[in-house]
Amino acid sequence: MIISAGNQEIFPFARAIGIGLIQSAINLTRIALFESPKSFIFIGSAGSYNPKKHKIFDIITSSTASQIEISFLKQESYTPLNQIISANQNDNIIINSSNYITKDPISSLAFDKLGLSAENMEFFSVIKVAHEFNLPVKGIFVITNYCNQNAHQDYLKNIPKAKQLLTEYLITNKYITP
Repeated sequence: MIISAGNQEIFPFARAIGIGLIQSAINLTRIALFESPKSFIFIGSAGSYNPKKHKIFDIITSSTASQIEISFLKQESYTPLNQIISANQNDNIIINSSNYITKDPISSLAFDKLGLSAENMEFFSVIKVAHEFNLPVKGIFVITNYCNQNAHQDYLKNIPKAKQLLTEYLITNKYITP
């Protein structure tokens, strides 16, 4: 089953699950319980932590997500919870999730130094729900912005083209038919 967040990221071939960690977890759990999907492919946008590694309109795939907050980077908080989950232990791209978008370039590079590649608000919840139901899961993301002061404006400007590129990628790689 192909899923996406919603709002700006609506696709005719994908099921919208909601924005952020909570909405996506609740709605995806309902889908898993009542519709018995065989797998999840989450599609959407991501913000790059390091412009040298992932540029605007790059398409990246991952089956590994983290949920690490800026307060953790600044050693202002801790958690007893597992911060990284993976459906593929060989993944070298880790997508970080939070209900907040990173706008500080120094924090962005600190996330990069931790080995995190990009951020997407929902992906940690998607992988967590998939794990709970023993379902294969993968994320396919288009970089729409860098994690800096212009993150939101760049996202809004780039999301139309990003959706087109993502659709073309899915057709080319036979996830969907035209």
